[in-house]
Amino acid sequence: MQKQVRLPLLVLFIIHKLQEAGYEAYVVGGAVRDLLLEREVIRDWDVTTNATPDEIMPIFDESFYDNAFGTVMVGPEHLLAQMNGEWNSGAEIEEDEYETFDITTFRSEDGYTDNRRPDKVVWGTSLEEDVKRRDFTVNAIALKVKGLSEKLKADAAYDIDVELIDYYGGEKDLDDKVMRAVGDANLRFQEDALRMMRAIRIGAQLAFAIEPNTLTAIRDNASLITRISGERVRDELLKILASDYPADGVLLMHSSGLLHFVIPELEEAVEIPQGGHHIYDVWNHMIESLRTCPSRDPIVRLATLLHDVGKPRTMRRQGPRGVTFYGHEVVGSRMANQIADRLRLSKKEKEKLFILVRWHMFAYDTKMTDASIRRFIRRVGVENINDMMMLRIGDRQGGGSKATSWRLRELQQRIGENLYTPLSVKDLKINGNDVMRELEMEPGPVVGKILNQLFEEVMEDRLENEVEKLIERAKEMGK
Repeated sequence: MQKQVRLPLLVLFIIHKLQEAGYEAYVVGGAVRDLLLEREVIRDWDVTTNATPDEIMPIFDESFYDNAFGTVMVGPEHLLAQMNGEWNSGAEIEEDEYETFDITTFRSEDGYTDNRRPDKVVWGTSLEEDVKRRDFTVNAIALKVKGLSEKLKADAAYDIDVELIDYYGGEKDLDDKVMRAVGDANLRFQEDALRMMRAIRIGAQLAFAIEPNTLTAIRDNASLITRISGERVRDELLKILASDYPADGVLLMHSSGLLHFVIPELEEAVEIPQGGHHIYDVWNHMIESLRTCPSRDPIVRLATLLHDVGKPRTMRRQGPRGVTFYGHEVVGSRMANQIADRLRLSKKEKEKLFILVRWHMFAYDTKMTDASIRRFIRRVGVENINDMMMLRIGDRQGGGSKATSWRLRELQQRIGENLYTPLSVKDLKINGNDVMRELEMEPGPVVGKILNQLFEEVMEDRLENEVEKLIERAKEMGK
């Protein structure tokens, strides 16, 4: 099929150089999919060719090849320098505009004993042989550039005629908004079990459904996801959570059986009833809280999804119709830590997840003192305050309430008023050196105890954070 698309000059330069050297070259993978969907930002461009790595590398300056899968990589900055040197184009690119460009030799694969990577890679001889090993039809469309011309030397991007080569009906699946495995879905997922997560991730990013046979194959092979490293699963999960449709992605993980092996703790909440203002059971409340969470941060969204994960383990019946979940935030935060370890979250991500789940049950009353507000800020951390408010908004809407309330707005106002007051010992207007000088003390634990006591008194509004008054009080404590 003939079509006109707009391609970056760097991509066209890669194709030009390969064709100039007498090789075939095609744009493939997610970039073609996103190009046909007319997505605005495409950073990850892949080119496939019948040239072998040893034949590709001399063509591109500063290219490198350090894997067993036939991929030569070249950084955009090196490619730009080579192109401008050869074409004198004067083209420029924005920092982080593109990922490293991958140029991959046609290949076929054999044996996937670890359900992740092929045991053997053989260089292929045709494009058809290459795309048959790809994961989904929407990623198996190839684009052949036709009619490169001198005009390319002046433009940063170029509208150009291309031929779409689509052996597996990927373009129709794009039109139908469907994710479908290439060939035998069971075989595709047994080759690489991470493809099951990827199917849901792409579906959540693009609002695509999963074709019934492909979904059935995910259910049949879901347990294989346990053979994939926590880091790989984490990356796909966080992309699902960062997508435009995170709640639908998690629901699909549940219905496909993947959630049972990734975050089984969540499934304990299915059909756990709630009372009071809640209009959903615990499971659906967490899903709807995720759906309405205004933050785009995947860790904040994960915390929103997990905020009530401790409820099933703390549920107590109270009368014929009532239930309680006392201490669910404490139990839930411990569970969140276990989930973070399984997903190999970073120390910083794990700490944020714990804090948001542990303290999400905060309450506000107009009688709260400024000292109480400051204690809340310290407990949650200044850097997490806004994230906690995003979780609370999701929590409220996920329970059937409005996004905010006068209490929440007033709390936010009072937090803002207290953000510039002392929130840690380092915010005191004196330090350890001042204490040692004024009290004629040697370094030691007593200095720290005095500073901590001063800070506590300032926090409780019993002492002003002024140098003279702090020194005066320190001298009283040092007697």
